[in-house]
Amino acid sequence: MRICSFLPSATEIVYALGLDDRLYGVTHECDYPAEAKSKPWVVRSVFEGTSPSSGEISRIISERLAQGLGIYHIDQDILDAADPDLLLTQAICEV
Repeated sequence: MRICSFLPSATEIVYALGLDDRLYGVTHECDYPAEAKSKPWVVRSVFEGTSPSSGEISRIISERLAQGLGIYHIDQDILDAADPDLLLTQAICEV
């Protein structure tokens, strides 16, 4: 089974279960255990490489949601290469 985790806590659970050899992609936020940082990033923040203020973050998120866009970027090439059988994720709460 090939796994991709879109959630840091799910990544931790995968490692706790000893399934890290089946983990083929994580998010930019997955940093525990340290080995998770070596996995390819399937999910990145739309703010990567920037330092927006809290007001800018709120405005940009509101605009993206109004346009039907997400607040994260899924790297389709990495996801395709991972070819996962299982995606670990959750719904995003309302902002």
